[in-house]
Amino acid sequence: MKDKKMRKKKMGFVSLVGAGPGDQGLITVKGYQRLQEAEVVVYDNLVNPILLTTASFRAEKIFVGKMGSRHILEQSEIDKIVIEKARQGKKVVRLKGGDPYIFGRGGEEASALKSQDIPFEIVPGVTSSVAVPAYAGIPLTHRDYAATVAFVTGHENPQKPESLIDWMALSKMNTLVFLMGVTYLKEVTRRLIECGRSPTTPVAIIQQGTVPTQKTVVGSLGDIAQRAEEEDIRPPSIIVIGEVVRFRDALNWFETRPLFGKRVLVMRSRRQLGELTTLFHEAGAQIVEIPMLEILPPRSYRALDQVLKRLGQYDWILFTSVNGVQAFMDRLQGQKRDIRDLKGVKIATIGLSTRQAVEGYHLRVALVARESTAEGLVKILGRQVKGKKVLIPRAAEGREILVAGLRKQGARVSDIEVYRSRLPKKSKERLQDLFRSDTEVPHWVVFTSSLMVHRFMKVLGGGRAKEGARFKDIHFAAIGPVTRKTVVNYGLKVHVVPSRATLKALVQEIVVFEKKSV
Repeated sequence: MKDKKMRKKKMGFVSLVGAGPGDQGLITVKGYQRLQEAEVVVYDNLVNPILLTTASFRAEKIFVGKMGSRHILEQSEIDKIVIEKARQGKKVVRLKGGDPYIFGRGGEEASALKSQDIPFEIVPGVTSSVAVPAYAGIPLTHRDYAATVAFVTGHENPQKPESLIDWMALSKMNTLVFLMGVTYLKEVTRRLIECGRSPTTPVAIIQQGTVPTQKTVVGSLGDIAQRAEEEDIRPPSIIVIGEVVRFRDALNWFETRPLFGKRVLVMRSRRQLGELTTLFHEAGAQIVEIPMLEILPPRSYRALDQVLKRLGQYDWILFTSVNGVQAFMDRLQGQKRDIRDLKGVKIATIGLSTRQAVEGYHLRVALVARESTAEGLVKILGRQVKGKKVLIPRAAEGREILVAGLRKQGARVSDIEVYRSRLPKKSKERLQDLFRSDTEVPHWVVFTSSLMVHRFMKVLGGGRAKEGARFKDIHFAAIGPVTRKTVVNYGLKVHVVPSRATLKALVQEIVVFEKKSV
């Protein structure tokens, strides 16, 4: 009896979560919450990798999808993994593309859990059968053209003695949506035509729907198989058949975004990737995230902690980066102190992004360098720092020109290391693989600091020789003039430098450049 109670108490819980069709923003709020709480995430190849970063870094992540056309694990083996983790008392998220119960074998997995008395829940997801056509500009129903819609699997269990699909009844439906049907496209179109559907019926095939690599081919029931073959359409794809396909030209909103189809390499620290990734995502770009900065604590907190005890003695604090602001404030709060210790201290920043980071802590910024450089900050401060105590909390790799310039103006400067950075090993390998690929090389590379430029070139074996020919098909963008100069010193052409050194302005300038290039 005692053993039974112990086993019951130790039992975990399984959430079968629909991840949506590809766009990471289409996961439900509840699904997002379950991911954050998960101790184990079991996922397949249709799940957007960005969603995995939502889970705790401590969470165990187990891939059970497909490599090419080959399943890594059979369904029974996947069930066994989920059950075993739940029996260990873990909170398990079984993360599935689309919706668990729409042709996703979620019913089978739920039945397996039930048979073993494993407590579970279903968190529905946005199914690809609805989302993908919407992203292609195709409404599945329409008051004037389609009152009925049917969702059909493109391939059934091959071991079944006969098909469950009533092709004659299906042919009479206004709109048909086939999932996983590309392999059997010729058979699908043949059967529908044989059952009386007109060969001129509009058809659309959407490959990799809801993500920036989405590709749509439109034709008719009579010629779509040939068109799909000519365009090399492959899974995962959705097939939509019916008069509603005619709305695509007028309602195509996703594929007309300004950076749609453009691959953009962003390399900020993992902590900073969010805003830049979001801006490019909204512009329709395919984002390649490779963090080139891993933020580490200083070698010793001794100097910083001494400074934090006497913050009131300083006249100015100068922040040179968002990372510096975050590292400084993290330590201030970690030492059981707060922003009241900064009363009477003036704050200046390099750049608007750094100012916004400071203001995020409800602090007022007195001055922002018009030029987002160390020289610009020295210039705007001018003689007002003469005889003043100035604190600069920044990275160990900070430019000496700032300290030298302020001391020349008569300031008494404390240059304190609040963080260090290094190049993550996995990022180095990922960057090298990216530029070895024939299909993944980015259209744009975005630099938000000179340090990032140096690391990028070091990883790819670039010295200070002319590198222009090597990267001739790639466009480069730099956040400001100093970063631009660093890029140019490597023999590269910088195509975009925003007049204001903000991430939003940077993305906007790239959009303007692309529009002019059309």
